Amino acid sequence: MESLKCLNAMDFVGNWAQWRSTLKDAIQRGRDFGLSDDVIQKLSVKVGDFFATKVCPATPEEELMKELWDTATPEERKTLATLIFKLVDK
Repeated sequence: MESLKCLNAMDFVGNWAQWRSTLKDAIQRGRDFGLSDDVIQKLSVKVGDFFATKVCPATPEEELMKELWDTATPEERKTLATLIFKLVDK
């Protein structure tokens, strides 16, 4: 059986709190470049798709997010992306 080839997100950000901070910074940078929140949220669905297929969950939080993403319909994924956006943007 071929082993799963994927990235470990925590290799890049370290922990859950830092991951949230990194996302918050990315949202702000998008705004600084003139992107609307709606555009950023739409892009976050594409990022979520990438993470779901290329990033190995390394924490319980990442595992939960992957399971939710994999179970969700495309419309539900938009909702999840919006909720994550709101979570890190507060």
